[in-house]
Amino acid sequence: MSIDTLKRRPPTQAESEDASKAAKAVAGALTREGLTLGFVHDGEESKVDLKRPLALLVLDLLTHVARGEMVTFVPYGAELTTQQAADVLNVSRPFLIGLLEGGKIAFHTVGSHRRIQMADLLDYKKARDAQRSASLKELQKLGQEYDAG
Repeated sequence: MSIDTLKRRPPTQAESEDASKAAKAVAGALTREGLTLGFVHDGEESKVDLKRPLALLVLDLLTHVARGEMVTFVPYGAELTTQQAADVLNVSRPFLIGLLEGGKIAFHTVGSHRRIQMADLLDYKKARDAQRSASLKELQKLGQEYDAG
């Protein structure tokens, strides 16, 4: 019997609603130090203290599920297939292959298959996003100069 998880499917409406309620509760209980979660199991109550960074990760997860989005956790040190890496960047696999072959993202081969380290992919994404942001700022500046002139 397989356990039904959100690893391979989007959340249902009811799951999104549950996540929304939970996100509101977590956000309301979050302090500068973190969050204390309470549980009841077999009539026994227990509490778990989460430091703020971990509590924010839980809140982020709940927020995505509340919006009906699929969420996958990928460890920083993970090796990704080209399709997985393309999905992270939200680009097509052929476009990603071009980035790899053009030396934009480091990769290695396992047999005939390319593998990308998550850390390398995130480095590329960070640089790409910074370049996009700089380009947008330049366009805004040019637009303001044009409007003023």
